[in-house]
Amino acid sequence: MNQSVMTGSCLCKRVKYSIETELQEFYFCHCGQCRKVTGSAFASNIQAKPGEIKWLSGAEHVKRFDYPGDRLFTKVFCSECGSGLPFLNKSGKKLFIPAGSLDSEPSILPGHNIFWGDRSSWFEAGLSAPKSEGFVD
Repeated sequence: MNQSVMTGSCLCKRVKYSIETELQEFYFCHCGQCRKVTGSAFASNIQAKPGEIKWLSGAEHVKRFDYPGDRLFTKVFCSECGSGLPFLNKSGKKLFIPAGSLDSEPSILPGHNIFWGDRSSWFEAGLSAPKSEGFVD
């Protein structure tokens, strides 16, 4: 069992939360919806047992978007800065925590790249590109 108490926040710090739950899986999702919603090559999500999300501040800024159609896809975010925030899925059986919203490193590491066939054509080229500590001139 990997029971954890975690805190997190959005970029603008208006929304802050804490969660106590059992972490189950950490994955990078390469599906088209996750790429659109993050504006990046993949989403970094931790899946956990359902647990109460305690909104420590800014609950009025928490917004939810449930993707229409058959696919169960949800995005919860701060209405001020757009940062992803934790949520229970539509069935209430899984808690999803955007790893980048956590205030500290999670106690588990990524274990899967899911929807690999949907990955962007430029993802792997980015992994081998030169590395720098900041913006490049």
